[in-house]
Amino acid sequence: MCGDKMTVSVQTTAPFEGQRPGTSGLRKKVKLFQQQHYLENFVQSVFDVIGDYRGRTLVVGGDGRYYNREAIQIILRMAAANGFGKVLVGQNGILSTPAASCVIRKQKAYGGLILSASHNPAGPDEDFGIKYNIGNGGPAPEMVTEAIFARTGTIDQYKILAADDIELDQIGSMQLGDMQVEVIDSVTDYAELMESIFDFDAIRKLLADGFNMVFDAMHAVTGPYARVIFEEKLGAAAGTVMNGIAREDFAGGHPDPNLTYAKALVDVMFGDGPGNESPPEFGAASDGDGDRNMILGKRFFVTPSDSLAILAANAQLVPGYSNGIAGVARSMPTSAAVDRVADRLGIDCFETPTGWKFFGNLMDAGKVTLCGEESFGTGSNHVREKDGLWAVLFWLNILAVRNVSVEQVVMEHWALYGRNYYTRHDYEGVDAVKAEQMIQHLQSRFEKLPGNNFGDRLVKVCDDFSYTDPVDQSVSTGQGIRIIFEDGARIIFRLSGTGTEGATVRIYIESFETDLEKQGLDAQAALGDLIKTAATISRLKEFTGRTEPTVIT
Repeated sequence: MCGDKMTVSVQTTAPFEGQRPGTSGLRKKVKLFQQQHYLENFVQSVFDVIGDYRGRTLVVGGDGRYYNREAIQIILRMAAANGFGKVLVGQNGILSTPAASCVIRKQKAYGGLILSASHNPAGPDEDFGIKYNIGNGGPAPEMVTEAIFARTGTIDQYKILAADDIELDQIGSMQLGDMQVEVIDSVTDYAELMESIFDFDAIRKLLADGFNMVFDAMHAVTGPYARVIFEEKLGAAAGTVMNGIAREDFAGGHPDPNLTYAKALVDVMFGDGPGNESPPEFGAASDGDGDRNMILGKRFFVTPSDSLAILAANAQLVPGYSNGIAGVARSMPTSAAVDRVADRLGIDCFETPTGWKFFGNLMDAGKVTLCGEESFGTGSNHVREKDGLWAVLFWLNILAVRNVSVEQVVMEHWALYGRNYYTRHDYEGVDAVKAEQMIQHLQSRFEKLPGNNFGDRLVKVCDDFSYTDPVDQSVSTGQGIRIIFEDGARIIFRLSGTGTEGATVRIYIESFETDLEKQGLDAQAALGDLIKTAATISRLKEFTGRTEPTVIT
């Protein structure tokens, strides 16, 4: 397909309305991306700062949300005009985020552009996003994203090929100017990687012996992957994958795999009504772009923090990790459950800021094998992104070997390691100014809180978490307010940057219990005094006007 290269002159782009394109990429409303030159300016800014890619390969794909196809056509024409040798693009424009990382690594691509706003809603009036991943398959490091951001403030032109759209629905190769475009099967490379890690024969036998499971794709990107892996390769019953048809608007849902938004799955796994007297033994869900997961047993929820710890404790049961794991890492707000596993195994455990790039550095250096965040993201060194379906397969592999229920796995883990009671309260859509004022209030109390008692607990530390990367020695500050008590309980406050409107205040609350008789409490009840303490210390109601969280996990 021929075309003429064009250089389009534009006015200097405003720095994307104050949003710095971090490792989570640029996320805004669709209508902003549809503005003239908006997407083009960002893509050209990426190309201008990532180095000498001429003749190299770029990977492009997304979660299938509204505007995905149109954005890909623009990117393809721009990649051709800017001198890429080849672009690998997922069939129908689809690549889950972990699958994109897999393809970048397997095909030794220069990098990739992933089109997603993660778990945010989709549709003409909802969200869209784009981010650049580097050659190791992981999100661009901060020095790259800062350079992209700086370039968006000075760019005055972009390059694009004048050409017809590429056919994305059929696998095959075609020319776009001097560049080759190869439309690849979206699932094949990723599914082959999963088969190389997990014991598919053992999982296949588990399912053949009557073990019932359900996977909720939430009408998002993992539907095609889950049908191939669970129903075709592993022999799960037809219909095991629910909400498996990917929709541009995620069928009007909010594809965030938690107890609030994955209600259809929760109803199946916890329902007591007629026809659901015996829920499936196992349930799971993933999010919009496939990098998050939720694990459920029969009327039983596994917290992401516990899930990471249990995967680490049982890693030797999985072929891909049978020789042991080098170390583990967790984000600072994630509970310390995995720390206790690392201590027993005699391996390193790293506490990092929130953001997958920090795990990527540790994995590239060979320091960790497994890692995770409390926000339903878990992964390993097989790719450089968190990976929802990988986590589901890991659990199935453990269950196939141990031949016990999800609840038994968790209970036995608590009996051995103790239980980290844990919850996260999200207050979404908070006025950003008020949210920042609350954080400033907490910062002003750093020196006043240590030594004070709140109930039976004495405050040991109050600080704003900072991190020095052991690999590149970079320093990250302002990562979240920590209040740590003498007995190890913690309260953490953070402002989230994953939304597109207002601010999300996240409060994380944790305590540790070794008494078996006290390990069976509901988490909200067990943490009730700390929940009240968090509201008191932060003056939450005064600053935000909120008394109840939007989401509890």
